[in-house]
Amino acid sequence: MEPTVSPFSAWENFYVIVGSSAAALTGLQFVVVVLGAEARSIGPEVGAFGTPTVVHFCAALLISAIVSVPWRAVANAALALGVVGVAGIVYMAVVIRRARRQTRYVPVLEDWLWHVVLPLICYSTFVVAALVLPLYPQPVLFVVAAATVLFLFIGIHNSWDNVTYAVLAVSRRESESQDEAEQPINR
Repeated sequence: MEPTVSPFSAWENFYVIVGSSAAALTGLQFVVVVLGAEARSIGPEVGAFGTPTVVHFCAALLISAIVSVPWRAVANAALALGVVGVAGIVYMAVVIRRARRQTRYVPVLEDWLWHVVLPLICYSTFVVAALVLPLYPQPVLFVVAAATVLFLFIGIHNSWDNVTYAVLAVSRRESESQDEAEQPINR
């Protein structure tokens, strides 16, 4: 009897790179949050914009781990991918609620696209991939890989948004306090 080669084995190096990148970028997001805290620009919007970024990086790390497991059956990997997808969709419902409830920042179209639409596409992709993976493992693994890499780009974009928001909040606050200092005192 000839040993069966797992369809996942060809993806080992890819997911080592993607998983390591996701882990490193997760750590970097913690630095972003600390900078925001020092700038006193973090408020309730962190639950809508900061925390999801960490979750998406962790999803990329988790998918990398799932695809790297030496599964005995493709269906088991498909089940794990499906669980991640469903959990992500549920989490995105929470994120949408948080984004709509917070009042310090009004999200624009770009925010909705990068913080909601694209992550929802990724999580939905994992659900669909879970259903189709046992039937067509090779092409579906390319789709899973694309969604996983998209999570890295989403996280990088959203981290940049978080940093620029913190920096602009600090400069705005410093400008306002400088303007107040320059105002003549009326007695």
